[in-house]
Amino acid sequence: MNHQNTITIRTTGHRDMHDITDQVARIVTASGILTGIAHIFNVGSTACIGTIEYESGLAADLPAMLDRLIPPNRDYGHEQTWHDGNGHSHLQATWMGPSLTVPVSNGQAMLGTWQQIFLLECDIKPRQREIVVTVQGQ
Repeated sequence: MNHQNTITIRTTGHRDMHDITDQVARIVTASGILTGIAHIFNVGSTACIGTIEYESGLAADLPAMLDRLIPPNRDYGHEQTWHDGNGHSHLQATWMGPSLTVPVSNGQAMLGTWQQIFLLECDIKPRQREIVVTVQGQ
């Protein structure tokens, strides 16, 4: 059996992080699937999906770490082509990845007590993000 739904998030731009755990949980529950997987995918190349203990310290630390590893305002090849200021955004999102797969057991996403699912905006401007959640199983 398969079930699919989307989550829409409006972001404020670079470093804006959203906890989407509850929205994913509602989609998993609505699917009626008891055992399987939930795949969470961001549509777009400048935001990422992952898990973290979603609290204010880590919500600030993760984007700051990405800016240290892949800093804004560098002379990336993307900048030479498009001159749009978001070369680092593409690289950060690629580094982290656009998707996550979570096991489903007893009709619930299997996450640890301190493990939440997040969307992190890496682009330099506000965006409307579409996250596709596909639940498969039985």
